[in-house]
Amino acid sequence: MPRRRGLSPEDRDLWSRVARTAEPLDPKRKGQAADLAAFTDSRPAPSAPAPAAAALPHFRIGQAAAPAHPVIARPSSMAERLAQGSLRMDARTHRKMSQGKLRPEARLDLHGLTLAAAQPELLHFVLSCHANGLRLVLVITGKGRGDHGPLPTRPGALRHQVPYWLHSPPLSAVVQQVTAAHYRHGGDGAYYVYLRRPAG
Repeated sequence: MPRRRGLSPEDRDLWSRVARTAEPLDPKRKGQAADLAAFTDSRPAPSAPAPAAAALPHFRIGQAAAPAHPVIARPSSMAERLAQGSLRMDARTHRKMSQGKLRPEARLDLHGLTLAAAQPELLHFVLSCHANGLRLVLVITGKGRGDHGPLPTRPGALRHQVPYWLHSPPLSAVVQQVTAAHYRHGGDGAYYVYLRRPAG
């Protein structure tokens, strides 16, 4: 059995300084802190204090513990993101449109199309409607169920992608506002697209 080695002078000095700063849990025994320091100066301490103990945070009973991992905010829906966007049309007209009180003048149903097939359809539809002087059109994307095959894809890919196409060139030049449709016109599976007035 190996012989136990005593503390070095540096360890003994460190331990005596820690002992002088220790406060007993019982206030009546507060005067014994000096005795503890004197005792440790005159006798080798059994071991040095664990460094981890000094790093423990202060915690009160009833205090909520900090989460072990950062809380990741749940991504908002596309309808919420559109609602938080800036209003670029008449407020009264926008309110009536959002309440489903305005009837779309044309509609495009992209149900069942791939992203590659849907983009040119959307481009042609929106530009044609704008050229014909239409203001409010409806684009139906469907809510999407997602693909559960070997390579998973995002559920409702069209529902998420169409607003980006509408806010990107060349459609951004003719689109004034994009809003989630009222439930009577498709709800979360469709968008109102309010077009700018044709130039001239």
